[in-house]
Amino acid sequence: MTSAIRILGIDPGLKNTGWGVIDVIGTSLKFVASGTVHSTQSFALCDRLVELHDGLIRVMEEYDPQEAAVEQTFVNKDAGATLKLGQARGIALLVPGLRGLPVGEYLPNLIKKTVIGAGHGDKKQIRMMVKVLMPRATFDSDDAADALAIAVCHAYHRGAAAAAARVAARIGQ
Repeated sequence: MTSAIRILGIDPGLKNTGWGVIDVIGTSLKFVASGTVHSTQSFALCDRLVELHDGLIRVMEEYDPQEAAVEQTFVNKDAGATLKLGQARGIALLVPGLRGLPVGEYLPNLIKKTVIGAGHGDKKQIRMMVKVLMPRATFDSDDAADALAIAVCHAYHRGAAAAAARVAARIGQ
């Protein structure tokens, strides 16, 4: 019998960071939980990042994932917004990294292609396909649904990502 691997998917955002936890047993996906960590817009940037950090720490403590996956971000036209998103993404990478978890990073187009079958799609399609893949899945926001899609993407690509990391480590030595 194959043991379950618990994966935390994170959709980083400064205002809302979505998270989703799934268990993977072989090729079977099981919904565990999902939600959204919110930051207070009236707070200073450093305090908002602390809110995201603390929220993700609570998720890690409650669900104890073994691996994590984070969406890579594109550069926006607004450099300031891109920088702030990058800082939120840094928190999303830092929290599982501090626990020693392997963290996969996936481009939005790969996530969509993996989950909905095409590299371009909208939030409605992501929500629908997450429910098709895991009928018991619930989510309180598009960010949480996206985080579940990120976890699903990692579930399907984690073997390839681990192999690439091993090759990169050998080349770097």
